[in-house]
Amino acid sequence: MSVIKHKNQRVGIFIDTQNLYHSAKNIYGSKVNFDQVVKEVLAGRSLTRAVAYVITTESGEEKGFFEALGKIGIETKTKNLQVFAGGAKKGDWDVGLAIDAIKLSSKLDAIILITGDGDFVPLVEYLKNSGCQVEVASFGKSTSAKLIEVADDFIDLDKNPRKYLISGNKNRNRNK
Repeated sequence: MSVIKHKNQRVGIFIDTQNLYHSAKNIYGSKVNFDQVVKEVLAGRSLTRAVAYVITTESGEEKGFFEALGKIGIETKTKNLQVFAGGAKKGDWDVGLAIDAIKLSSKLDAIILITGDGDFVPLVEYLKNSGCQVEVASFGKSTSAKLIEVADDFIDLDKNPRKYLISGNKNRNRNK
């Protein structure tokens, strides 16, 4: 399938927030500019829905982040961080994101998954077989090679990382 991008194309964007957050933090020591990422991947097309899947912590320090996402038109779905008896922590939205993408796929021409997680390979294959164009956007250095391979298009945020990052230290960001 060749990648088609036109202004009337109905697009759904599904953001694996934890995956992108940790990639930016581990690779660049920075935070993600989600507004810029969404604008880039949308590429002038018609946004039907953008959803960020996020984990809440007991401290609630992420509340401002959730509000910021809402202000730029990104819906947030939250789930509490699970803390197990041994101290292990778990928080992921893989199944929820997949179910939402499948449920909305009949109303969309293109689905954009903002994640580098190879666990989404079966979802991409299913959505493509259902007639949707599936694009993936993430930092290539931390993206599953198989996910890149099965997607109709891959937008590598590593090609211009400063465009997609918010750094706490402005001088450090200028020197990259």
